[in-house]
Amino acid sequence: MKSRRSNLFLRAFHSLMPHDDRFIRRFCEHATLVVPAAEAFRALMSGDGRAEQHAKEISRLEEAADRITRDTVLAIHRTFITPFDRSEILNLINALDDTIDLMKETGRRMVRYGVAFTPEMLGMGDCVVRAAIELRDGMPLLGSIDRNADRLSTMSINVRRIEGEADELLDLGLRVLFAGDTSPGYKLTVEQVYDLIEAVVDRCEDVVDVIDGIVVEQV
Repeated sequence: MKSRRSNLFLRAFHSLMPHDDRFIRRFCEHATLVVPAAEAFRALMSGDGRAEQHAKEISRLEEAADRITRDTVLAIHRTFITPFDRSEILNLINALDDTIDLMKETGRRMVRYGVAFTPEMLGMGDCVVRAAIELRDGMPLLGSIDRNADRLSTMSINVRRIEGEADELLDLGLRVLFAGDTSPGYKLTVEQVYDLIEAVVDRCEDVVDVIDGIVVEQV
């Protein structure tokens, strides 16, 4: 009981102190880069003959996102009052960065492998875009967590639903793949591509895992 009262006091004290909103702006800026990266990631699978250009665009956006991540990490050590716990700020910016980092790595490997993209892969790519948009639209809500807790919860539910859709597409795609008459080596390569795309959607879910934890601590 004493610990609970102490936590409530610290939370109330923290809420009265002036916050540095630059962290929220950085989250928003980073998430804004994730959306065009996701769109380029999806376009890479479209078969428009511009896969390498799409991969380069993802790399350009990833470099810009990396700069925001570095600035955020430095600011954690230079700011007296942060909007929420420093470890949570670090976890959130790193989770966002992991999302776009994996898009970059997956895009490179898909270009290298040169496999034909299936309808299920394209559907999973659509899931990446939809999840990225949810994250982008949800980041400004962190500026007032008390008032926006319900909306943040809805964002989390939506991202998890999208991740579930991607899992279903993965299962369907693998069933079709292994029922087909292709070489074991080709099947292994295509399976790796499926796994990489799924991992990108999973990274989006990792972001909402962090946000859920922040909401629980703040509300």
